[in-house]
Amino acid sequence: MARSHVLLGAGDTAADLSIRRIGIADLEDALRSGLADFNAMPTHAIFLCLIYPVVGLLMARLAFGYSVLPLLYPLATGFALLGPLAALGLYELSRRREIGEPTSVTHAFDVLQSSSIGGIVALGLLLMAIFGIWIAIANALYIADFGYGTPVSIGAFLHDVLTTSAGWHLIVVGNLIGFLFAVLVLAMSAVSFPLMLDRDVGAAVALMTSVRAVVRNPATMALWGLIVAALLFLGSLPLFIGLTVVMPVLGHATWHLYRKLVVSDGAPRPTLHVEEKGKRSAVDFPAVLFPWAK
Repeated sequence: MARSHVLLGAGDTAADLSIRRIGIADLEDALRSGLADFNAMPTHAIFLCLIYPVVGLLMARLAFGYSVLPLLYPLATGFALLGPLAALGLYELSRRREIGEPTSVTHAFDVLQSSSIGGIVALGLLLMAIFGIWIAIANALYIADFGYGTPVSIGAFLHDVLTTSAGWHLIVVGNLIGFLFAVLVLAMSAVSFPLMLDRDVGAAVALMTSVRAVVRNPATMALWGLIVAALLFLGSLPLFIGLTVVMPVLGHATWHLYRKLVVSDGAPRPTLHVEEKGKRSAVDFPAVLFPWAK
């Protein structure tokens, strides 16, 4: 029975959850709402996401040992695969702010009391396994092209990767495989974690619903994935410090994107506070990404 609850939950089934068609304007609005949440809860968001620049700096420091240098890029890019899991506290804060509940930092850990915690843990373990597989494949690709030897220096490593045929093979094939991993994780986690926080559903129902949302909105969700990748790249410059802003904004925005994508039949859909609509024009961050959208 417990195993069934982890997979299926006790609330809505996949058939009870309707998927909406969304467009560019919805992505713009989700980003705006995410930025509004960040502006309203900046201390909380920065605290929750401080791990990102810290881990980034640690990875950069480890690179000076040279033996882990070939894995620095796969670690930095692959760490984003765990982003949906790491942003659980941000989803919870956005959920609480949406319905007018207190949003102190301690409430971010209320996810541990969720009735869907079993499903959240199960899907989180799956994401960590995918991350581990990505690192293993990246390491195997490097060994296949350059052997088991350790780079003698950063300069020599960059020269080998950027100026040799083996290096270009590593770049092309590695990024192609990384792209496939990113698509897989996007399909699995686009709405699954926010859904499990919002409703008593299991991991299987959440995963299927997330895949359905991506399949129903392929172009829009592909654009969302590109926006996430671009903002994560910009946030990593310099030294990953920008991720203290980018990650919370994306985490909150993902919650609002979930609200636009998934509707439970027969259940009222929560609405945003009226005052937030009056603040939308104050910060026009998404307009930079969507200058053509009105």
